[in-house]
Formats: sequence, structure tokens, C-alpha cells
Amino acid sequence: MSQYFEVHPDNPQPRLLKQAVQLLERGGVLAVPTDSSYALVCHLDDKAAADRLRRMRQVDDKHHLTLLCRDLSELASYAKVDNRQYRLLKLATPGPYTFILEASKEVPRRVSHPSRKTIGLRVPDHITLLALLELHNAPLLATTLIAPGESDPLNEAGEIRDRFEHDLAGVIDAGACALEATTVIDLTPMGTGGEPVVVRQGRGALEPLGL
Repeated sequence: MSQYFEVHPDNPQPRLLKQAVQLLERGGVLAVPTDSSYALVCHLDDKAAADRLRRMRQVDDKHHLTLLCRDLSELASYAKVDNRQYRLLKLATPGPYTFILEASKEVPRRVSHPSRKTIGLRVPDHITLLALLELHNAPLLATTLIAPGESDPLNEAGEIRDRFEHDLAGVIDAGACALEATTVIDLTPMGTGGEPVVVRQGRGALEPLGL
């Protein structure tokens, strides 16, 4: 049975989030709210947890996983970012955007794309998730919580616990979040003088980014 943490949406209790961090440190996968939809997260350096996360989503190693970072400076330490890319990232963070970038050496090769050596990165705009990241003191490996065979992400914590209680170590309930995945933008073409490519139009608007 997964643990259930019901936290205040505007002032999440550190005591409960510390308990959730302990589950991550013991190799658990959590369901957490974000500024788009709920996501599955685990410790970046835990191979078994990352494998479990992929199994829950039924995706292979070619599916881009995402690093959730506390801020833009942390993101830049896990990706190779030039000045053009950085300016666009600054416009969009924090927010409901996932950016595909060339992974730095700080990213374990087993979690980056096997042929492209890229990784998804984002800085969320969600009080509870940012507090969790702060207590964890490192990025979390994540993927949108979409049940196998379905197309829409889940956003109701009680339903998530009922459906995945044997796979999840814990569920953080900070109230329902948006029922829409992030906008995904591939910034790697910018590294060779090209333009960013919109891979998926989601919750994040393109107009503020000039796309």
C-alpha cells in the first residue's frame, strides 16, 4: 500500500514532504502534482527505480524522461546550453514546458536518449513540487503520469493511489492539477544554428516564446 500525503496546496507541510523524500531515497517511485498534470518521479541515480518508472508507463529507453529542476542554474548543469538556448529557457521557466537538450556528463547515460544523448528538462511552477525538490536537494527523474493504453494524464490523487497502489511508494495530494501535459520543445537544433522544434503542444503557450 502506497503512503498518502495530503498537503496544503499553498503551504505544504515540510514534515510530510520530508517523509516523501525518505521514500525516494529508499528507491521509491512517487506520484506528484505539477503545474501541468501529475507525474511519476524517482531518484536520478537509482537504476531500479528508473526501470520501475518506465515499466509503470510501459515506455522503452527511447522515450525521453525528464529531469525536474529547482531553477535555471540547476537545469544548466545537467544540459549543454548556449546563449540562444539560455535566452529562450529564461523566458519559459518556471512553467509547463519540457525542453529537450543535449545531456551533460552529470546525467547518467542510462537515462538519456540512447542514440541522441539528449534529456528532457524542466523547471516547474508548483509550490509543493518545488518544496519537494528543495528538500531532496537534487533534480528528480520524471515522466507524465499517463496510464498504459490511455492518452490523457491523470490528475486526481485518490484515483492514482487506487490504480497504482502496488507500484507507488507514495502519492502527494496537493489538490487536483491541470489535466494537460507540458509543451515539449526540442532545443537541440539551435546548437547548430537551427530553430527550436515544437514536439508537443501542451499547457505551455508558444506565443510568449516567439514560436
